[in-house]
Amino acid sequence: MTMNMNMPELVYWTSVESPVGPLLLTADPDGALTSLSVPGQKGGRTVQDGWLQDPAPFRAAEEQLAAYFAAELKEFRLPLRARGTEFRERVWDALDAVPYGATTTYGEIAARIGASRPAVRAVGGAIGANPLLILRPCHRVIGADGSLTGYAGGIERKTRLLALEGVLPMPPS
Repeated sequence: MTMNMNMPELVYWTSVESPVGPLLLTADPDGALTSLSVPGQKGGRTVQDGWLQDPAPFRAAEEQLAAYFAAELKEFRLPLRARGTEFRERVWDALDAVPYGATTTYGEIAARIGASRPAVRAVGGAIGANPLLILRPCHRVIGADGSLTGYAGGIERKTRLLALEGVLPMPPS
């Protein structure tokens, strides 16, 4: 039997409630997480025809996200499989190195991956295209002047995540 190479890849999905709204998680057939999106996210995913709703592949992610939002987990240990250009993947790997409770700048991420100063805009684009919000901590990247610049999930969510991690005071509910 030959495989049809035009067959769409099987995508599993589930939705998880969180303090920053419902989270849409997707995974590949191996159970690796391929995205975490929030409502209204710039470039976020939405459920597509043919995707399979199944909470089973997401049990560890649900448990770790619950622990994170309860301030009991500082580092996710989940299989992640986001696909992007080589440049984007280098930027995303650099994001993974930004520790809980810390922030970095776009320029520092550019320097970390060996990109030139003019490449900071491209670094910002790669960070904005991060398909794994929260799990891959793009919310920890701030402007060189300390401002909470851009976040695909919205500045309000970025503020809440940084407050949860103790970087900012908790905003009123």
